Amino acid sequence: MNATPTPGKLLVSPKDHTLIMIDFQSQMSFATKSIDAVLLRNNAALVANAAAGFGVSTILTTVAEKTFSGPMFSEITEAFPGQKLLDRTSMNTWEDTAVIEEVNGIGKNRLVFCGLWTSVCIVGPTLSALDQGFEVYVIADACGDVSDEAHERAMDRMVQAGIRPMTSLQYMLELQRDWARAETYEMTTGIAKKFGGAYGLGIIYAKTMFGASEGH
Repeated sequence: MNATPTPGKLLVSPKDHTLIMIDFQSQMSFATKSIDAVLLRNNAALVANAAAGFGVSTILTTVAEKTFSGPMFSEITEAFPGQKLLDRTSMNTWEDTAVIEEVNGIGKNRLVFCGLWTSVCIVGPTLSALDQGFEVYVIADACGDVSDEAHERAMDRMVQAGIRPMTSLQYMLELQRDWARAETYEMTTGIAKKFGGAYGLGIIYAKTMFGASEGH
């Protein structure tokens, strides 16, 4: 067996998956206790901006937007100006005809999910998609639930079923993967500086103090 400098097939890349962002809405966030609301919004913004910047096919969906749950986080919608939000009545996104038509229209077998709440609105579609033969990932820190227990048991259930967990920063860096990719370098580090927490502060410091660059 010979090693080669090629990425593994389980790594995500910009054109090999569809991102589905579910129910990042005011009413859903009020009862979310497993993650701080500011951190949740920040992570959702990081994911949305990374997906938009890398040209990832993305589906944005809400539940009862006008009658109960309220608008989707502006941090997400601003990353996808003009994109239609698919509003549902079903808690399980996978049971909504319009969403499934969009999934089929895009036609990608690898799906990445994030949203509120983990135990309902993420478990439902991920297990349903997995059952139909899709390859499924979940961005764990861009999800939240009514308690730590609810979020953690939901993640356990999905992982045990074969769904692959990841984090928001991991998602973006996996899309970039090589700092020598100059065409997306500034975008990636720019998103990190804005939404990447301490990592972003480190980039700001290194660039300001030393003119440092990961690509050189």
